[in-house]
Amino acid sequence: MQSPSRVAHIAVILVCFSLLCLTRGVNTLVNGNGLSNYTFPDNFMFGVATAAYQVEGAWNEDGKGESIWDTYLHKHPNYTLDHSNGDVAADSYHKYKQDITIIKSLGVKYYRISLSWTRLLPNGTDNYINKAGVRYYRRFFEEMLKAKITPVVTLFHWDLPTALMDLGGWTNPKVIDYFEDYARIAFTLFGDIVKTWTTMNELHQHCFNSYGGDYFVPVLQSHGIGVYLCSHYMLLGHARVYHLYDKEFRPKQKGKIGVTLDAFYAEPKDSNKKEDREAAERYLQMRLGLFAHPIYSEEGDYPKMVREIIDKKSERQGYPRSRLPYFTPKEVAMLRGSSDFFGLNHYTTYIMSPSEMEPTWKIPSADHDTGVKIEQHPDWPIPGAGWLSFYPPGFRKLLNWITKNYGTKVPIVVTENGVSDFGGLTDYVRVSYYNKYMYQMLLAMHEDGCNIAGYFAWTLMDDFEWGDGYKVKFGLFHVDFESPDKTRTPKLSALNYREIVRTRRINFNFIKIPSYYKYDDL
Repeated sequence: MQSPSRVAHIAVILVCFSLLCLTRGVNTLVNGNGLSNYTFPDNFMFGVATAAYQVEGAWNEDGKGESIWDTYLHKHPNYTLDHSNGDVAADSYHKYKQDITIIKSLGVKYYRISLSWTRLLPNGTDNYINKAGVRYYRRFFEEMLKAKITPVVTLFHWDLPTALMDLGGWTNPKVIDYFEDYARIAFTLFGDIVKTWTTMNELHQHCFNSYGGDYFVPVLQSHGIGVYLCSHYMLLGHARVYHLYDKEFRPKQKGKIGVTLDAFYAEPKDSNKKEDREAAERYLQMRLGLFAHPIYSEEGDYPKMVREIIDKKSERQGYPRSRLPYFTPKEVAMLRGSSDFFGLNHYTTYIMSPSEMEPTWKIPSADHDTGVKIEQHPDWPIPGAGWLSFYPPGFRKLLNWITKNYGTKVPIVVTENGVSDFGGLTDYVRVSYYNKYMYQMLLAMHEDGCNIAGYFAWTLMDDFEWGDGYKVKFGLFHVDFESPDKTRTPKLSALNYREIVRTRRINFNFIKIPSYYKYDDL
């Protein structure tokens, strides 16, 4: 176990290094060189984020039940790139106090985590509550509050109880009832100290890549059918839990509750071509609008474009009904307005052009329905995971697309943003990424009128990154996974993010990027 003195020593190093860099940048501050021309408001929420399965470990300790990731990776150890799993991960279950210490050293006031459904309800159902899991989260939240860190808690971050997956998971509407039961337990147990909730994380990624494909567990590969059942019932599950909180818990607990959606930005391959512009818009509606429109639009329901495309293709393919289920009028009303903020996860941008068929597509499938060829721009660097290229302007464009479609009444909270590499403490690529993506966010706020209330860096520390295992790193803090202590050490990006939080602006010269470094050219 890492000693408290060791943790304190790391915190001192972080602060001292930060002050040293600040001293080095005094002339820059005086001259105004390298400083962003806009600042974040005093009430802006700065935070960091993690998720239970990715950092907690202790997969079978103290009465925890199995989630779909536990079960699948134990049965299929070759599924991840390095044949790893989240059994131990960063061991945050035992080291949560150390995590709070390093969060505090960053100066942020918010920490977004998820609850492990099966740590609280080992069977997935509320007939048995695991007291050890309750004690763990209760202590965790209390320690956060002592450190003046506000917990932001996600109920579902992809680790569905295996017992519920055996019933069909999110393709079975009865799972909505079990999700509501679980949420009621969480609100009852922790709602007195947790005041910001997120029902679900990245419905699009979970449904399209877990139910419609094989990129994430449960690897259902129900192309064009399961993907939409999952989307439909997750949306209804979110709405049920929102109204549960709104009616039964908000009057006394006085908190907020929302949902976290995700989106890549869609850039037309050739902006001069109408068909490419239409393809980009179609992609955004089919992948983000599918989930955002029922909640944030004035009219509610699925986007008209999405409904027409899937209905027509289903009919042509000989299905007796649309593969995308219909909401009842009551369900449309229940979904509309069911979020106190627009939780947004964003990482990268792709270029888009129309296509009737690609070699990897299935029929039916969401890809075939969308009819868009997705490519990475050859000039945009890929510093880590193969899916994540570096294009900061896409972030601003996405924030504007959301604002154009859904207005400014509900604030956007960027619940995840970050970049991966292959490790190392001198992570200049991450420093450059945060500087430039956050600067685009400042421009969206000050020049475009986007209502953005907060930003959470992904992620606090290196973690288990799903199918990539531990091969790629997203953390502000390095984790030594070979050490029994899982030692946490700050990277340059931690120092840089701390300075952004402290000054509420971006100093591009705070950590000088080497002149040869290709990612600083973007």
